[in-house]
Amino acid sequence: MIIGVGIDVAEIDRFEAALERTPELAHRLFIEDELILPSGDRRGIASLAARFAAKEALAKALGAPAGLRWTDAEVYVEDSGQPRLRVQGTVEARAAELGVRSWHVSLSHDAGVASAVVIAEG
Repeated sequence: MIIGVGIDVAEIDRFEAALERTPELAHRLFIEDELILPSGDRRGIASLAARFAAKEALAKALGAPAGLRWTDAEVYVEDSGQPRLRVQGTVEARAAELGVRSWHVSLSHDAGVASAVVIAEG
């Protein structure tokens, strides 16, 4: 059963400007593992913008309640290349309240725009 669906887009240049204007913003939005690639290099801005869009889409799938912490949701990629969500804290509590058992995530970025779709399934 589908509990919620969220979709969001982020203009990559605008997102980059926000991170440059407010350097601590990256650590308010992402955990360290989201900022760094497995190689140890810093993740690219388009990839970060897509992850931010996924967190916005996740909030929408949960009904956009107040009080969700951005760092309570982690976007990661399985070895197969499929993006996934790992939730804890405020996000996990809201998901449990709604009966969410699994997540489906799709990320994309092209032509200066990053997008994400999140489906919460019960």
